[in-house]
Amino acid sequence: MKVLFDLFPVILFFLAYTGAKHAPETASAVASSLLGAAGAVGPEQAPILLATAVAIVATFGQVGWVLLRGRKVDNMLWISLAIIVVMGGATLLLRDPIFIKWKPTVLYWAFAVVLLFADRVLKRNLIRSMMQDQLPLPEAIWNRLNLSWVIFFVAMGVANLYVAYHYSESAWVNFKLFGGIGLMVVFVVVQGLMLSRFLESEQRK
Repeated sequence: MKVLFDLFPVILFFLAYTGAKHAPETASAVASSLLGAAGAVGPEQAPILLATAVAIVATFGQVGWVLLRGRKVDNMLWISLAIIVVMGGATLLLRDPIFIKWKPTVLYWAFAVVLLFADRVLKRNLIRSMMQDQLPLPEAIWNRLNLSWVIFFVAMGVANLYVAYHYSESAWVNFKLFGGIGLMVVFVVVQGLMLSRFLESEQRK
C-alpha cells in the first residue's frame, strides 16, 4: 500500500496523459476551460498540461490525506510537493513541458542531496534509520548502502533528462512510470541479493 501511495501522483499523471491523448479534442476543451486565461489550449498541448494539473492536485491530496489521518508528513513528501508545485506550476503558467520533464530529475537529485547531506554533515545515515530494525548490518555496509542510493538517484536523474531530450513526449511519459518503477525494482532486487549473500557469509562464520 505504501508503494501505491507514493506512486499515486505518477500513476494519475500517466492515466490523465494517456486519456487526453486518446481524446485530444475533448482534452483541448477541458484544458482551455481550466487554463484559458492565456488563450485556448491546442490538442497537442492539452495532454501534458492536464496531466501536470492532475499530478499537482494528487500530490496535494497525498499531503492532505496524511494530515487528516493525524500523521506526520514525511520530509520527502514535502519536498515532492514543493517541486511539483514549482515545476508543474511553471509548465502550466508558461505552457512549456520542459519544466515538468525536469521535475523527476530535480526530485531524484534532491533525494540524493538529502541522503548525502544527512550522512556527511548531520552524521545520520537515513537508510540505516529506515532499515536497521529489519537488518543487523555493520557500519561499513550501511555506508555503502547509503552511497549506493545516492548514486542511484543521481543516475536516475540523468536517465530522465536523456529520455526527455532525446525521445518523444509520449516515450518520456511511459519512461516516467514504467522505466522509473522498473529500474527501481531492479536496483532493490540487486541490493537484496547482495545483502543476502553478505548475511549468509556472516552466518557461516
